[in-house]
Amino acid sequence: MLLDFTPEVTGLLSQPLWLFWQNDKSQAVSHAPDYFARFEDGRGLLVDCRPLDRVDERSAAKFAVTQLACEAAGWGYRVVEMVDPVRMANIRWLAGYRHPRHATTAGMAKRLMAVFSDPSPLVAQASLLGDPIAVLPTVFHLLWAGRLRADLSKPLTDTTLVSRVEAW
Repeated sequence: MLLDFTPEVTGLLSQPLWLFWQNDKSQAVSHAPDYFARFEDGRGLLVDCRPLDRVDERSAAKFAVTQLACEAAGWGYRVVEMVDPVRMANIRWLAGYRHPRHATTAGMAKRLMAVFSDPSPLVAQASLLGDPIAVLPTVFHLLWAGRLRADLSKPLTDTTLVSRVEAW
């Protein structure tokens, strides 16, 4: 979900491939990495998800071979562990608003970008444009799309400061 939330990621696959090799004892070994992400600049990234305290000798060996395979393919490779639960909860919430239907109209998005030109409390600013029940889905969609930003390391609340991303 974090890769899907990253605006520069243009493609994402779950368990995209299997690697097969023989270990130093001539035993067959295989591994299916968890995710592959393609970035807008063409870079590839293979990702394995495992809490670092659960990386045993066998897993470490598989991750080392996966790293070598990625280097040969010109891709990046990462082993990631547990994500901050607050950040993950916020991103899960925003993911519910990823669909473009939540963008409503271009006019609403433009007005929201204007009212959030400076960091402002989420609900108070959204209320300036109408009933929050009608406006907040667009705010959440713009947060998901990376056009607005907020500190997602803290729980999203009515008073969370939201601002536009200047590049937009």
